[in-house]
Amino acid sequence: MFNNFKKCIGSSVLAVTIATLSTSVFAADIEEIHMIIPGGAGGGWDGTARGIGSVLMKEDLVNQVSYQNLSGGGGGKAIAHLIETADRQQDTLMVNSTPIVIRSLTGIFPQSFRDLTPVVATISDYGAIVTSADSEYQDWKQVVSAFKENPKKVKIAGGSARGSMDHLVVAAAFKGEGFDARKVRYIAYDAGGKAMVALLSGETPLLSTGLSEVLEMSKSGQVRILAITAPERLSVAPNIPTLTEMGNDTVFANWRGFFVAPGVSKEKVATWNKAFAEMYKTDEWTVVRDRNGWIDNYKADKDFYSFLESQEKQVGDLMRELGFLK
Repeated sequence: MFNNFKKCIGSSVLAVTIATLSTSVFAADIEEIHMIIPGGAGGGWDGTARGIGSVLMKEDLVNQVSYQNLSGGGGGKAIAHLIETADRQQDTLMVNSTPIVIRSLTGIFPQSFRDLTPVVATISDYGAIVTSADSEYQDWKQVVSAFKENPKKVKIAGGSARGSMDHLVVAAAFKGEGFDARKVRYIAYDAGGKAMVALLSGETPLLSTGLSEVLEMSKSGQVRILAITAPERLSVAPNIPTLTEMGNDTVFANWRGFFVAPGVSKEKVATWNKAFAEMYKTDEWTVVRDRNGWIDNYKADKDFYSFLESQEKQVGDLMRELGFLK
């Protein structure tokens, strides 16, 4: 069912190979970066921006990194802000991911990646279907059985709007079990932190999110990850089952990367890419990446733009298949 989509994301889950990187230090070239995060604290965008920003500073690739959480409109508020204030945002990077494609296709906001300047794709993050540690659900098959009995009783929280990525992933998972994806009862929250509170408080029994947002909580026993959307088990999470090993062919990797305002110079974009490329060589990056269960997915500006064009078509086809687009 997802063969075409798998082709689209296939290259995004390969380990990055950076054989021609310069070994110079870029701290002198980049004094400061300001990162806009289109969602609230505790979400995937927040963790990605702060994790990467921390590595850039610790490795002296950037002297100072600051952050601004600007949620609203499914990410549209941050995009509009970056465009409208472009003249004074020359040192500002905005983190984003697959939702910038999905929400543009669904019309949640009028802009697309074409209205910005893509700088770099950095990582990929597999989807995870999660429950609380004391949940009645011990494995994914029990969820499938409950859904078969009564779909309305199986509520799934997500840190993004209806019809966007968290919803798309869990809908695809149920479709992979032979169900009507449109019957999935998805409860939307503003960012992953609020969705996690809903799960832990018992407001919803399940959560659809990125693996990076729950991997450490799983290791500490706070939550139970029932399945992930990787093609096979990950070395950083060997005890977490995949949907594929349970006979469900749903594979999904959410890329995350950075954009800047329209009109930012090619020289600045090139300088940022040098710093990001250098980051992958550091031991500190390996620690942060593996702690979050991320997959290296380095694509510089031109390759990133080409990937976005390809994903727009592939995700659009998938969303129409699932009934999210006409």
